[in-house]
Amino acid sequence: MNMNSLLPRRWRTKIEANRHAEAISGILHTPPIVSRKDGVVIFSMIGTAVLLPYLVAVKSLWGELGRGRVAILDDGTLTAQDRAILAHHCGDPEIMRIQDVILGEFPKGGTWERLLTIIDRRTSEYWIQLDSDTVTLGPVPEVAEAIARNRSFLFLGEEAASDGPLPLQEFHQRFYGNGREHEHVQSRIEDAMITINPERGWRYARGCSGFAGFAAMGAGRGLASAFLSEMKRMIGEDDVTIWGTEQVTSNFLLANESSPAVLPYHRYSNYWAQDWGEDTSFVHFVGTHRHDNGAYIRASQQAIERLKKR
Repeated sequence: MNMNSLLPRRWRTKIEANRHAEAISGILHTPPIVSRKDGVVIFSMIGTAVLLPYLVAVKSLWGELGRGRVAILDDGTLTAQDRAILAHHCGDPEIMRIQDVILGEFPKGGTWERLLTIIDRRTSEYWIQLDSDTVTLGPVPEVAEAIARNRSFLFLGEEAASDGPLPLQEFHQRFYGNGREHEHVQSRIEDAMITINPERGWRYARGCSGFAGFAAMGAGRGLASAFLSEMKRMIGEDDVTIWGTEQVTSNFLLANESSPAVLPYHRYSNYWAQDWGEDTSFVHFVGTHRHDNGAYIRASQQAIERLKKR
């Protein structure tokens, strides 16, 4: 028996994260990103606890794209040493402070500051939202093409969502025709979308905000504000602060862009403790199964070796 399994989850998580960081320290010996002001921004909200995984995430993606500059939203925990490491490895990235994000009517926390930064700043650049628990394993031509065409892209939350954006009524019939199985805030909102006036012409797709492409010159806070008002009506003003409401809003905004690209799930997937296919190029190691089976370490080390050969 693995004795770690008997520990409280918060203890196990810390132990696993430390073991992971030690195993991927080789990322510090890979070539730095050569920042390019070419209209693409790879953006993440991070803190000191995820510094090494973040370097794997951003360097492995940049290594395949070969373009863009890096921007970071500091969650308030980055140290001076962290900033020095980031400056060397990420081409002296733009680092913003979370407390400087103007919230206005929007909730605080739950990665809302991250989404607001993107929609405020994408007037002239293509912004890619990248979580630190992701690894790019191979070429990403679908992402490169979306950027070249200035089309936003959606990273799916599950294979069942492969049809992409659907009118709200059709989405509800597809996913909630037999009722709601879970009380997670995302399910509550998605289920209640059937009550939104269809004359709005809104669409929705079940995506994952761990990886998302926001085309330049896209919608700003106006559409997000309208959807926030609907969320308050659907689940109550207090509950729009729950973790997960930002992801629903991100999905909604991208679904209502002009012709968003939907990344094929067999090549861009979430890790649910199952092996990915040989042609998978991008994996998001979601919290539930992040450290299961040592897969996250293996994928990270694979990406590190790929970077060393460049």
